[in-house]
Amino acid sequence: GRLEAVTQQMGYHPQYLDSFLKTQHYLMHMDGPLPFDCRHYIAIMAAARHQCRYLVNLHMLQFLRAGGDPQWLRGLDFIPPKLRNLNEINKILAHRPWLITKDHIEKLLKISEWSWSLAELVHAVVLLAHCHALASFVFGCGCEQDEGPGGRGLLKPLSPGNQCFCEATAGNGCSQELLRINRKRSLDSCMELDSLRERMQRIHVETESREETRLLQQDREEGEGQEAEVGVQDGTEHHSDLSVGFSPLADTDGEVTGATNLACYMQDPDFGYQDFARRDEDQTQVFRVQDYSWEDHGFSLVNRLYSDIGHLLDEKFRMVDGLQSSAMAKRQGCEPSVFKRGIWNYIHCMFGIRYDDYDYAEVNQLLERMLKVYIKTVTCYPEKTNSEMFDRFWKQFKHSEKVHVNLLILEARMQAELLYALQAITQYMI
Repeated sequence: GRLEAVTQQMGYHPQYLDSFLKTQHYLMHMDGPLPFDCRHYIAIMAAARHQCRYLVNLHMLQFLRAGGDPQWLRGLDFIPPKLRNLNEINKILAHRPWLITKDHIEKLLKISEWSWSLAELVHAVVLLAHCHALASFVFGCGCEQDEGPGGRGLLKPLSPGNQCFCEATAGNGCSQELLRINRKRSLDSCMELDSLRERMQRIHVETESREETRLLQQDREEGEGQEAEVGVQDGTEHHSDLSVGFSPLADTDGEVTGATNLACYMQDPDFGYQDFARRDEDQTQVFRVQDYSWEDHGFSLVNRLYSDIGHLLDEKFRMVDGLQSSAMAKRQGCEPSVFKRGIWNYIHCMFGIRYDDYDYAEVNQLLERMLKVYIKTVTCYPEKTNSEMFDRFWKQFKHSEKVHVNLLILEARMQAELLYALQAITQYMI
């Protein structure tokens, strides 16, 4: 039940890691509009959109630890309508955030037995964006470890066994304050595994038959042979492949400790990313940062409705922008700030967000085609990332540089989703 693999990778940039952990802890474990079990269930819904077993399993355990109803883990049909109504926004934000409108907001906030408050909705939106973006990082850095058939382990762990990040880096300049924070954080604490395994086993017995498991395994094997390399400008919709093996995670006694089939946590599984409108199409859809920006609009709105989260998010955005990338930029023959801005603006461009003061011809000059393919895949359909792509696109980068680029993807994607969602909330309020 740990974010161990994530903290190991982010540990190449300790200052960013500290900022990330503070935000993660605040979202999941500190005072806020949403009940703690609902927070983890929303995280499950978000991670399932990208088939991210690593995050789904983490939050399933923490959901139960927070006192959540085990029946909810049977799928969306077994949760309260209020939570289930969040599915539409979850789906849109994960794949095509430009489609979200004030009507989606109004539908959730309208007065009824299952209505959301504005503060609850903002908390939920931040959670969804956070987990979608974190799924990109998980796949991009290979944290989706090999947990049985179909698992992916792109990178070797930094440290052996179950050593936590702080123990692994204690001799490498990890500050005492960071050690204290990480050890204290409940998101990385030990879980009461015996009782959780018993609950998971009960759920498994109730919901899964041996025949269904056999069919899932068969579908997975067929699906693995159909994966193809993703093109950078093919304009094709990439459907989620639910046949990728979500086999139960079991210990030596065969007790189930993880998700078996993520399809039960989503509706409309074929809904995926599509290329944003081309230049020769109607440009009214384009999101212009000059009209609605994080600094001038989003920050104040989110901070007003969900106290202090704006400051934490803003610190995280600034932290990733301040990370050093001189070697990376030198290879591309430009200044570090120019290289980082090129990556950031390219990611936002894929979501229809444009900066009037930026020359987009720079993107093609700064980012070679194979790097663009990698960035687009991790950003838009991270579940398609595989070890072959990782090895092929990143030979000239150091490991810390690879992590840095994936951090840029994480933060740029999260900000893009937040901009669309917060703009829709603003329009509803107006």
